[in-house]
Amino acid sequence: MKIWIDADACPKVIRETLIRAAERTGVVCTFVANHAIPLPNRHNIQRLQVQSGFDVADDEIVQRCDVGDLVITADIPLAAEVLAKGAHALNPRGELYTKDTIGARLNIRDFMDTMRSSGIQTGGPAGLSQTERREFANQLDRFLAKHHR
Repeated sequence: MKIWIDADACPKVIRETLIRAAERTGVVCTFVANHAIPLPNRHNIQRLQVQSGFDVADDEIVQRCDVGDLVITADIPLAAEVLAKGAHALNPRGELYTKDTIGARLNIRDFMDTMRSSGIQTGGPAGLSQTERREFANQLDRFLAKHHR
């Protein structure tokens, strides 16, 4: 089991939580981004820098992840693709996407995209709250306890 991180938009506090988990458990974490990400020099903490472009990092994650891997992403279409491959997906706010919930999340995302396309200002997501940071760390710990040997 490996952890793949959609690192282009991954908040620093979540990156730090993932690094601590990798150091504690030895699980391999790969941060995929189209720019350089500062990471500690550890054998199980890797960076994969891809070319700039629409969905290049997402496509790389989908191609490389395997059944049972965990993908950290706020990108709902990416989460849907990795779930279809048999991997797991966790949002940086602590929401573990499932096959039962991803359809509704895609519908909401598409609706909001339609609203923005018609000129309605929807605003961006709020910053991560302490509760969301804690929920992410708790979900990650539960996942690792259940899936990492």
